[in-house]
Amino acid sequence: MHTTALVLFSGGQDSTTCLAQAFSKYERVETVGFDYGQRHSVELQARLVVLREIRSQFPQWAHKLGQDHLLDLAVLGQVSETSLTRDTAFKMESSGLPNTFVPGRNLLFLTLAAALAYRRDLQVLVTGVCETDFSGYPDCRDDTMKAMQLALSLGMDKRFLIETPLMWIDKAATWSLAEALGGQALVQLIIEHTHTCYLGDRTHRQAWGYGCGQCPACELRLRGYAAYAAGLPTTPPRSP
Repeated sequence: MHTTALVLFSGGQDSTTCLAQAFSKYERVETVGFDYGQRHSVELQARLVVLREIRSQFPQWAHKLGQDHLLDLAVLGQVSETSLTRDTAFKMESSGLPNTFVPGRNLLFLTLAAALAYRRDLQVLVTGVCETDFSGYPDCRDDTMKAMQLALSLGMDKRFLIETPLMWIDKAATWSLAEALGGQALVQLIIEHTHTCYLGDRTHRQAWGYGCGQCPACELRLRGYAAYAAGLPTTPPRSP
C-alpha cells in the first residue's frame, strides 16, 4: 500500500490540483520544483505562495505537507532552443511540435524526482501531464509515463509508481476536480495564486487568474475555465 508521494510541483493550476489529490490519498506528501531557466520564472515564486496558502487555508492537509525541494536544472535551459527558455515568439516547428516543447524536460524531471524520492523514501511520483488537452508534447503521453515508470523502477531497483491524475481529463474537468477536492476555496486559491502564463505576466487579472491571455497556456486555461464556469460537459476520467 502506498502511503507517501512526491508531487512535481510548478505552482501552476495542474500541479496544484495534483497536490490536492495527493493529500486525499497519501499520509505524507513532499513537493519538488525545477529551475531550468524558464522564461516564466515567476512560477518559482508562485509555487511558494501556493504552498503557504495551502498550509494556511487547509489545515486538514497542512499536517501531511512535508518538505519542499527546488532543483537547479540550468543545464536544460543551456541545451534547449525553445520559446520557454528563449525570448522568441510562440510558433509551430517544421517537426509538427510547438516551439514551447523543451526536449527531455519531463524525462529529466522524473529522473531527478525519482532520485530524490529514493533518498526521501517516497513511493509515488505525481505529475500533471495530460493527453486530453494534448499540446503536442511527446513526453506528456501515457506511454511515455509507463516507460519511465518501468525504467526508473528497474534502474533504481525500487518499485516506483508514476501517478498522472489529469492524464484523461480536459482542462474544464481539471477545474471541476479542484472544486471536488477543496471546494471553492481551492478554486479561488488556484485563480489568485497559481501561475500558468508562459510570458510570466502577473499584472493582468483575468476571471481565471493572472496572465497575458494570449499565450498557449493562457488560452488553454481560459477555455477550460469558461467551460467549467458555464457548467458545460467535461471529459470524464477514463482508464488508459
